[in-house]
Amino acid sequence: MKNTIIQKNVNLTAVIFTALCLVLCIVFFAASCAKTPDTETVHLYIRASDAYAQKHFAEVIELLRKQNSFPPALILRAKAEYFFDNMDKAEKTCRRAIKLRPSSLEANLYLARILREKGDFKGAENLTESLLADNPQDIRTLRLAAELASDKGRYDSAAIFLDRAAEFSAESAMVLLDRARLRWTAGKGEEALEDLSRARAMLPWDTPLLRSISNLERTIKEVM
Repeated sequence: MKNTIIQKNVNLTAVIFTALCLVLCIVFFAASCAKTPDTETVHLYIRASDAYAQKHFAEVIELLRKQNSFPPALILRAKAEYFFDNMDKAEKTCRRAIKLRPSSLEANLYLARILREKGDFKGAENLTESLLADNPQDIRTLRLAAELASDKGRYDSAAIFLDRAAEFSAESAMVLLDRARLRWTAGKGEEALEDLSRARAMLPWDTPLLRSISNLERTIKEVM
């Protein structure tokens, strides 16, 4: 009886070991099959990014229409399709990007926006809640959550989301303050002042950070 139990345990261990080996083989095989974008793809993406920055959305869509395996290109094309008001194509492209890179905040955020535009408020709300669970400090997602709450007349909830977004915007102001210091050190006074002005505008209320912004701003202006 004892020998039978031992034999069963050995067999079970062998099965588990074999299963683990199979899983590892699949993971390594998938990793080996992942393609690094070639130089042409990267150059095309850079061109499309420049066109996107200039709001030439039709050009972006045309440049990237054959890109179906490079997630950044897919996300950029989906955003261009969204702003070009082609929601069906934007949704399809977004879902393709998410399939390749499920963790992409950008792709999931735009998919939620697309679903809202198409009238799928429940789908947009569920996706936004999922995004906030993983990224509770993302200002863009908080704004979208506020917009979705307003769509349903839940203005108290919308205000809560916007209060949280305003609170976290102070972090962005600190980023601009740090960059202003670097620019001032590098002799770029005008650019430093621009960053300080933007940082001041982003502060949701009077905070000690405002004193740091004002002090640096005064120093730069005195020297200039």
